[in-house]
Amino acid sequence: MKNEYLDKVEENASVCTWSEKTQLEKGDSVTEGHTSGCFTFGEVDLVPTLEEYTTLLRCPKIQGNKAYVRPANLPTFVKKLIMIPGMSEQWAAARVQQKGEGKCISWASLRDLILAHPDVKRRVDVLALSIYGLVIFPKALGHIDEAVADLFNRLGKQNTPVPAILAETFRFLSACRKAGKDRFIGCAQLLLVWFHSHFWKVDKVPYRVFFKDYSPLKEAAARPMRDDITEERWIEILQNLREEDVMWKAPWMTPSEILYRCGSFDWVPIPGIWGVVGYTPLLVLRQYKAEQFIPATQGLAQSDFLYKEDHYKKKMREISEAWKKVCCVKILTKGPTKNLRVIPSELEVIKQEFERKNLELGRKIERLEEEKMYLSLDVDVQKIEVEKRVGLGKSSEQWQQEVQEERAKAEYWEKKF
Repeated sequence: MKNEYLDKVEENASVCTWSEKTQLEKGDSVTEGHTSGCFTFGEVDLVPTLEEYTTLLRCPKIQGNKAYVRPANLPTFVKKLIMIPGMSEQWAAARVQQKGEGKCISWASLRDLILAHPDVKRRVDVLALSIYGLVIFPKALGHIDEAVADLFNRLGKQNTPVPAILAETFRFLSACRKAGKDRFIGCAQLLLVWFHSHFWKVDKVPYRVFFKDYSPLKEAAARPMRDDITEERWIEILQNLREEDVMWKAPWMTPSEILYRCGSFDWVPIPGIWGVVGYTPLLVLRQYKAEQFIPATQGLAQSDFLYKEDHYKKKMREISEAWKKVCCVKILTKGPTKNLRVIPSELEVIKQEFERKNLELGRKIERLEEEKMYLSLDVDVQKIEVEKRVGLGKSSEQWQQEVQEERAKAEYWEKKF
């Protein structure tokens, strides 16, 4: 039976009232010293969002029952591997290694399996698992962590990987920020595309962003990137960023609503593959060109935890239930006055752009008609000039007769006066 809370969409005004009231009643938990996973450059704060990463990866809209939530009890790493490549338990057990606190398998072992396995589908599955472990969640260099295998197994059940990717991005951004310098264990390539979308302004948004087959990642991959800027120059650029240098809304984003809370939580607990992080979309409404209001943040500062801490299984059960009751808010953009206006749909945007182009074409036709009229007048004037020039070629008898006629007219009028 379909959950009645799935895709529950609320009006902007009611969410604003609820959020401000909740914040006043419960208080603000984001106090001094709290380290968030956002980017801060001077007075500019930006953060990747679920909707942005969903658009970049061209994944379906996130629904509560489709988000990956790590179960309390997991099968062993060997059993996970057997489910993916379909190899024997002896093969998997012989290749599992211990790296730090977790288990993993080397890329070399999976590469050999890809080259040798007779089943094409199995080879593709192993290659996909390798990409997830080496590019998207690169915890152990050259190895695929066991947590990646569990996420990968559940993707076949139509679970979206976006929340897990974003959760680990936030966790390691926060870790790097706290330490001052550390290795970022996340999908750096995806983060770079997101970064370029906000800090490199574009004059026009192409029509193709509204097409179903449009891919921001493919466009970013085809765009040449500068590699002649030194690290020192990058630091100088980013430290001196101003608000007007930032494109708050990514040019390829066309959202009509965003997920803003789950279940009894006043925000969104995002489950990753190694831990959970708290996420408050209402803090970054300006990234959707929307009116910013006071967000509810009670409990956010204590929201992060790892899957090895005390009582984490109980917390995971609560989060699993919460993700069955997701709530979204309609996006309203800032207008020239205090009143809010609804952001147009993709079809409305295309229609408006068509009407604008049609109007421009109509104006061009009017200009051409006007030029044609002036050209016609010019031709008439030239014809008159030609007729005058032809008149200069009269014979002497004709000129004498014309002079006599004019003289007779003059004598007539002299006699009159």
